Amino acid sequence: MKQQLPENQRQRCEVWTRVMGYHRPVSAFNLGKQSEHKERQHFSEQTMTKHCSQ
Repeated sequence: MKQQLPENQRQRCEVWTRVMGYHRPVSAFNLGKQSEHKERQHFSEQTMTKHCSQ
C-alpha cells in the first residue's frame, strides 16, 4: 500500500529533457513543445538493450 504525503508537504518535481545536445526544463518549453513532449515515446536503456540483442 502506497502512502501519500499530506498536500502541504509535497513539492513539484522539475522534469528536464535533452534537446539538441543540451538539457532543459520542460517547464521552459512553449505550449507546442510541451504538447510534443507529452506525446514522445519514452524508453529505458534496459528495455532497448533487451530488444537490440535479439
